[in-house]
Amino acid sequence: MEPGSGEGGAAGALHFHGDEEIIEVVELGPPGPDDLANEMDDVDFDEEAVEGAGEQAWETEEEDEGVEDGMEAQDDSEVTFSEHSASVFCVSLDPTTNTLAVTGGEDDKAFVWRLSDGERLFECSGHKDSVTCAGFSHDSKFVATGDMSGLIKVWQVDTKEEIWSFEVGDLEWMEWHPQAHILLAGTADGNSWMWKIPSGECKTFQGPSCPATCGRVLPDGKRAVVGYEDGTVRIWDLKQGSSLHVLKGQDGHQGPLTCVTSNKDGSLVMTGSVDCHAKLVNSATGKVVCVFKMESATSKPPAGEAESNSVESLGFCNVMPLAAVGYLDGTLAIYDISTQSLRQRCQHESGIVQLLWEDSSAVVYTCSLDGAVRLWDARSGKMISEYRGHSAEILDFAVNKDASIVVTTSGDHQAKVFCVQRPDR
Repeated sequence: MEPGSGEGGAAGALHFHGDEEIIEVVELGPPGPDDLANEMDDVDFDEEAVEGAGEQAWETEEEDEGVEDGMEAQDDSEVTFSEHSASVFCVSLDPTTNTLAVTGGEDDKAFVWRLSDGERLFECSGHKDSVTCAGFSHDSKFVATGDMSGLIKVWQVDTKEEIWSFEVGDLEWMEWHPQAHILLAGTADGNSWMWKIPSGECKTFQGPSCPATCGRVLPDGKRAVVGYEDGTVRIWDLKQGSSLHVLKGQDGHQGPLTCVTSNKDGSLVMTGSVDCHAKLVNSATGKVVCVFKMESATSKPPAGEAESNSVESLGFCNVMPLAAVGYLDGTLAIYDISTQSLRQRCQHESGIVQLLWEDSSAVVYTCSLDGAVRLWDARSGKMISEYRGHSAEILDFAVNKDASIVVTTSGDHQAKVFCVQRPDR
């Protein structure tokens, strides 16, 4: 789950000029919570469970790429959470107060802890495999944790008690609905699941017979975009359980999807893949608006060797028509959506794991395999600041609402809290 997906959208309409046609994306306001609750109440849920898929291995970077020997000496963090005994794979912040974090790791454990002092509130116990997904519901009332084997648990934060659990096939991704107590997840057998919490009423969305590698609920709360290992993308109607649009062949990707996201009003979807392409899609029509292709800075690998580059993370700027794409070769590309052109190229020495935009500015954050968090001014392409403290690669990170705190997780078994607020920003 990625933080920073605010509600509403910028005023006005964006116009995209393709070679042959003009695609106009007009903002549609999101429905009110009452409308959503009523709509979700009469959803027909499918009770059928699907058998789990085969075993799947989780690999971390064995060689700490780009991590210098003396890196532990510099620690810019304010708080370190060190109760995990193996790599920490995921982190999420509670959206209402931004005072709590949940982290999950290779030690089959997840913890809810306090950002101010790193004190553990409770352990989300009972997992039997690496916890790779964890997140708070929209109102911070519940926290969900999911492990690779497909065991998902939901906990009530104030009572610290488990209130629901369910087992699916090998878990690929998991995300809370942005306005309701509804949890979605994608599995290695190609299915996407939706549950009402805590009743557990269930609906499945059957994809192709290959892993549903990434997914995102769109801001209207009525649709979700899911990417698959075969390069296809589907936009699902959550109420009807049917796919509104299927992108495949030329419209899809030539390799497995790695990430999907949407802009603030949900009118545009962006998809990323191991094929090194990022595609902009009009979510209403399912049409590809444009394709961002990155020419690699490094030379092509010899014949027979695998391409080492891929799109690892994506994000839209909320205040300017900009999109950021992070690549495994360390390139952060800032694209201008209105001209469909590359605006800035910010080079990292090692691969980018994830990127996030500040909610209300043109500043983009990256975390990378060299263990550093960096802040970039997307307008100038210049690095604003860099924060270090981990002795291994950063595997996930989250930014709080007012962009004053960054929380990172790493292969060094730790999570860290960095204060990034600056008086001149």
